[in-house]
Amino acid sequence: MTYTPAVLVGLITPSQPEDRTREYLDELAFLADTNYIQPVKRFVQRLETPNSTTYVGEGKLQEIRDYITAYNESVAASEKAKHANDTLTSRGETVIESELQAPIELVIFDDELSPRQLRNIEKALQVRVMDRTILILEIFLQRAQTSYAKTQVEMAHLQYMLPRLTRMWSHLDRQRGGGGTNRGTGETQIEADRRIINNRIALLREDLKRIDKQMATQRQNRGKMVRVALVGYTNVGKSTMMNLLSKSDVFAENKLFATLDTTVRKVTIDNLPFLLSDTVGFIRKLPHNLVESFKSTLDEVREADLLIHVVDISHPNFEEQYEVVEQTINELLQKDHPVEESDPWSDNNRSTSDRKYRAKDKKQTVVNRPEEIVVFNKIDAFTYTPQAEDDLLPPTRENISLDELRRTWMAKLNTPISNSDSALTSNSASGLTSNAVFISARNRTNIDELRELIYNRVKAIHIQRYPYNDFLFQKYDNLEE
Repeated sequence: MTYTPAVLVGLITPSQPEDRTREYLDELAFLADTNYIQPVKRFVQRLETPNSTTYVGEGKLQEIRDYITAYNESVAASEKAKHANDTLTSRGETVIESELQAPIELVIFDDELSPRQLRNIEKALQVRVMDRTILILEIFLQRAQTSYAKTQVEMAHLQYMLPRLTRMWSHLDRQRGGGGTNRGTGETQIEADRRIINNRIALLREDLKRIDKQMATQRQNRGKMVRVALVGYTNVGKSTMMNLLSKSDVFAENKLFATLDTTVRKVTIDNLPFLLSDTVGFIRKLPHNLVESFKSTLDEVREADLLIHVVDISHPNFEEQYEVVEQTINELLQKDHPVEESDPWSDNNRSTSDRKYRAKDKKQTVVNRPEEIVVFNKIDAFTYTPQAEDDLLPPTRENISLDELRRTWMAKLNTPISNSDSALTSNSASGLTSNAVFISARNRTNIDELRELIYNRVKAIHIQRYPYNDFLFQKYDNLEE
């Protein structure tokens, strides 16, 4: 596969320090590689806020343009030298061939660009410009396999392109409206395309509603089994764990968003069957339109009885990835769960002096979140640098060992066991129920501990929800003779 050279651009702001910007650009480079794009240069600028017209400053924009011009001139010179070498080779002379590259025709920005920014940047650089959002959308377009996923991605793509049609019709500058009215650049064609896109979005939305009903019916017909959903950041090993637990062959690859279609498998641990679903991975700065389009795929998360949150502990900023997933799940549950609501501004909950605020009534939402197990994966790839004895500074993430992280997160995630929760685990001498486990799915390290943890949690939910004996067989190990 031929890779397209590109330039990456990011900003360092007060809310996004330099180390985080560098990491975001590393992730952007991984996204680009997933889409067969090869980053050849990165540009970073410090600004208080992104420039409203060009994202970066005019000086940095000129620097990017100068680099692209010099790079493309070098590629052109190499191409010219190649023709000369071909001529010498045809004469029987020996030449040393150099590695040739294509010219840069693409610049990728790490944040979502407004239509105005996109238009101004393309005009200044004279190359194709992409932002993080459209790059993710293009990856989704390539990765979508089923008609359902393709429909979701197409709708998100059209919603992104709708406000950005103006820059596509600059060649119609001479088109003007009649009657003394200046209608602007290519407005007639833009309006026609906008109507076509709106009609297409409406059609796709109806298709998604129809598919939603079909999938809801399928979920209702799954029988009396506990539903478990794998969630986590993209490329943390969810599909590998799915294959390990269900003994299936779900596609897994060291690429971002290798899995888009939700896969559901029936898994049996000991005498207990349950349903395990593999969902699409999350990512920082996930496009809003994409979240809206993939609501039905994320229904597996909303309707799950137990969440297995997979975390790549070998990643330098795995804690931030953990928080991103937790925040996204909370937003999904708060927005879409039918929950009980109360009015704190009602007459019963406020004094007489506060009655003037009646027009600003607010509602307080209470969300019931599913139980959760956190699985720290890839312990085989975890590395750390011991802190020097004479270093008096506080240890950083790179100086913390796996054992220290294990103790920290075990203390953070484990919760006390109540009398009603006695069936959750059999080895609870400390009075805590395990909510975290450290494994390596690739090397099958601590897999038995993970299976036992999942079994105990699913069993407790199953007994509470289905009081009748629906196990595959009765266990007599703990019964008295």
